[in-house]
Amino acid sequence: MLLSFLRTAKGQVTLVLTVVVSVIIHIVFRRKTSIDESSKPISVNYHFTRKCNKTCGFCFHTEKSSHVATEEEMKRGLWLLKQAGMKKINFAGGEPSLYPQKLAMLVEFCKVDLALESVSIISNGTLLTKKWLEKNGEFIDVLGISCDSFDEKINNAIGRGTDENVEQLFRIRDWCRELGIKFKLNTVVCSFNWQEDMAATIERLEPFRWKCFQVLEVQDENDADIADTELNKRKRNAQRFIISDEQFAAFCRKHEHLKCFVPESNQLMASSYLIVDEYLCFLDKGDGREKQSSCILDVGVEKALEEVRWDREAFLERGGVYDWSKELGSEEGCGSEVAKGLEW
Repeated sequence: MLLSFLRTAKGQVTLVLTVVVSVIIHIVFRRKTSIDESSKPISVNYHFTRKCNKTCGFCFHTEKSSHVATEEEMKRGLWLLKQAGMKKINFAGGEPSLYPQKLAMLVEFCKVDLALESVSIISNGTLLTKKWLEKNGEFIDVLGISCDSFDEKINNAIGRGTDENVEQLFRIRDWCRELGIKFKLNTVVCSFNWQEDMAATIERLEPFRWKCFQVLEVQDENDADIADTELNKRKRNAQRFIISDEQFAAFCRKHEHLKCFVPESNQLMASSYLIVDEYLCFLDKGDGREKQSSCILDVGVEKALEEVRWDREAFLERGGVYDWSKELGSEEGCGSEVAKGLEW
């Protein structure tokens, strides 16, 4: 009987130890997975061109080069990013629609070949056509349009004006609705527009998300001397556009009742975005001089990412790992909580 009792006790101890070890392994594994996920390039902004058809005075990604990678280089770079954990891609510039065929190739490759969770574009909207969207819309989840004011005089002063910015916005919004593409707006809040009340028109446009950035000065991008900007039209001086934190807060208070409204201050924005430039290098646009990593085609994604500062905490604070693919079919706009906590 004693032997039987010892065997039973031993079995119970073994069972308890097995359960404890399993729980510990589960906790450690979950923690490790969480850490690994936070360090992956889940959401990438690919600025494949710096060329633009507008002259926004505060532009923080100026036309310092006219380089555009080959199709083979682009596809290889995107494949490497996907292997490293990328789930979402945003094509930006410059103005990506200056290269309609390349842009069409990129969105199809990312949606079909790489099967990414989400493919988006940020554009000033001036060159987009319904015909192009009808042809390529099935590969696009989100279309973001940059719009800094609903006053054409302000748009012209900033360098983005066309004298019909608002009309084009409503046209693009309608095209997106017809084609099932999420319509989004980006606004840079600066000295020219921080006092503007944009709420009424935003409510009419009904974007699923309205992202408002505090204008950011980046060394070697938009901090050129005024004299230099006169000599070289590619250079920018953002100083006259800079606003205080209090002015940005005042703009936010005026629009915070809109559920699609997502503000980003300089503190939150700097270094929290993963930016890949036209040479397929990561860029660090945080405090101080802009830094460029080695090309991911040469050293790989992990090594290149180690060469720049990426503020992962700010990335997570912005909702960078939020899984919102389930929300893509929603038709809710500015009145929806869906707009909160999304990446772009």
